[in-house]
Amino acid sequence: MEQAYGAGKAGGAFDPLTFLQQPQTILRIMSWIFSIVIFGCIANEGYLNHPNEMVEYCIFNHNQSTCHYGVVMGSLAFLCCIAFLALDVYFPQISGVKDRKKAVLADIGISAFWAFMWFVGFCFLTNQWQMTENKDNPLNEGADAARAAITFSFFSIFSWGALTLLAVERLKKVSFEEEYNKLFATRPPSPFV
Repeated sequence: MEQAYGAGKAGGAFDPLTFLQQPQTILRIMSWIFSIVIFGCIANEGYLNHPNEMVEYCIFNHNQSTCHYGVVMGSLAFLCCIAFLALDVYFPQISGVKDRKKAVLADIGISAFWAFMWFVGFCFLTNQWQMTENKDNPLNEGADAARAAITFSFFSIFSWGALTLLAVERLKKVSFEEEYNKLFATRPPSPFV
């Protein structure tokens, strides 16, 4: 599907159906849902306590850092997805090629960052879950939530990686527009026409 950006589309009506069918929109919504699942699972069922203690401990090997990492990264990824969904809505209205290029470069950097952070998160959560002993939790309370957080952090690696690749493709289009404008927009008109 060819898509025009910039002055040709600036001021045009927003079409929600077309917007929702774009691959980057679908992937952002998926990443958004994954982040909700991750921080929701850990925040709701990631902390347990003994019947005789008031202090809660993290289900991931009693390591509070693991639960904090999952909750914070899930929350920040959630907010990041919302911000970039808003940017995707606004992107066709941006008429300046340099501004579009900055937006796409930011998208590449942030998406690559999140793909890396979810890779680290997946490794960290998996490692801590493997080291968890069940003697403190004989009923396996929260085990399904822990596995869900690990699974969706794994899925997030690929969704954010795919968003990075789509942003690189978008950068190629924007760079072509920039080169085209440099070559043809600055030419003085011919006096013989």
